[in-house]
Amino acid sequence: MYGDQLFVIIKTAHLEGDKIAYGETCIFVGRHHVISVRHGSARSHKELREQLEQSPKLLDHGPDYVLHGIIDFVVDGYLPMVETLEDQVIRFQRILGPMAEVVGKLTNLELPCIDDNAKAYFRDVLDHVRRVEFMISGLREVITSVFEASNLLEQQRQGTITRQLAAWAAILAVPTAIAGIYGMNFEHMPELKTEYGYYVVIAVILTLCAILYYRFKKTGWL
Repeated sequence: MYGDQLFVIIKTAHLEGDKIAYGETCIFVGRHHVISVRHGSARSHKELREQLEQSPKLLDHGPDYVLHGIIDFVVDGYLPMVETLEDQVIRFQRILGPMAEVVGKLTNLELPCIDDNAKAYFRDVLDHVRRVEFMISGLREVITSVFEASNLLEQQRQGTITRQLAAWAAILAVPTAIAGIYGMNFEHMPELKTEYGYYVVIAVILTLCAILYYRFKKTGWL
């Protein structure tokens, strides 16, 4: 933090062939501005900017929403690598399994050409294999955690959109319901012969919509 400004550094990563290339994005956040500087990041923010500009109402929330969009954009870029790593980890586990079985038999079974004095060395190799298996299991747990975190972020984002749609649907239901009632064209209906009936109905609609908007805004749905 620098006074009333925030400085955020996030690490980026992308695949270059079979290797992972790393970079970083520096973000300066103020009350009325967001400045991002990329170093070694292959993904341009042009696509992200176009997506954000398509939701001007969300941009009204301020620079913090843009900061959220940049971080979410970077995290989404992790997924292709995680998927690739997961495939490689699973493939490597398939190799470790038979290797552990072979070394285990050489260590524990009475086999021709294997002297009892040599089994201690095979036991040492078996310990190495198990150590690698433990490391791979830990790596797979990390990858799984990344997937779960990504899914939680996606569910949160979808939940936010769902709440916004539900809120606007509730607001629009007011004029739709009132207009639908008056669109039945019954002969005897309130306000039909009142001089200012039209304006009264419009005022009622606007008032109810404003109240609903305020309530949804206060609860964070809009």
